[in-house]
Amino acid sequence: MNILERDPSDPRRKPINPGVKFLLELGPGLVFFFATIRGEWLAEKFPVLTHLGEPILIATAFFMVATALSLSVSWLLMRSLPLMPLVSAVVVFGFGALALYLQDKTFAFMKPTIINSLFGVTLLGGLAFGRSLLGYVFDSAFQLDAEGWRKLSFRWGLFFLFLAVLNEVMWRNFSEATWLYFKVWGTIPITLLFTFSQMPLIMRHSLEDKTAKEEQAGK
Repeated sequence: MNILERDPSDPRRKPINPGVKFLLELGPGLVFFFATIRGEWLAEKFPVLTHLGEPILIATAFFMVATALSLSVSWLLMRSLPLMPLVSAVVVFGFGALALYLQDKTFAFMKPTIINSLFGVTLLGGLAFGRSLLGYVFDSAFQLDAEGWRKLSFRWGLFFLFLAVLNEVMWRNFSEATWLYFKVWGTIPITLLFTFSQMPLIMRHSLEDKTAKEEQAGK
């Protein structure tokens, strides 16, 4: 049995609704945000959670559980595990466990830096070996030619490294509350704006558009 998701060009790859895929990848982050801002309330309602530490550590534990549930749902839907969320999960579990064991929230702050750096290096490293790995993330939403995937992988690789640097700037220079709110209400809009800015490239290299133009030209 193939545990990891198949190559986007593999006809045996089981498709998943882009909206569901987006929700599964975004969900754990939202759980972390709301568990952090409601951490004190959660500790009051469920005193056993006080053993985990302060609110951000309680949220870290919730984040780990939500990540495990997200991967479990992905497995049930596709009978395989998505590559990028799986890499993210390894960091979440590793750094989350360290944060809880050492009672040091620094590991929670650095987690986005490590994850985004890994994504950036993985995408750029894949290109160095002739592999456009971004297709594993977006193939349900876009069908691009090889050149399109290469260009998009390069741009997203640089963008992930930018997010890693941005997270370091935010948690090292601003309050915990500012970092938390920016992590959700700043990072997500920035990512959406970047995604929309890539639409001209996506349209130029879309296989669906090329097929439609060829069909029109053949009439």
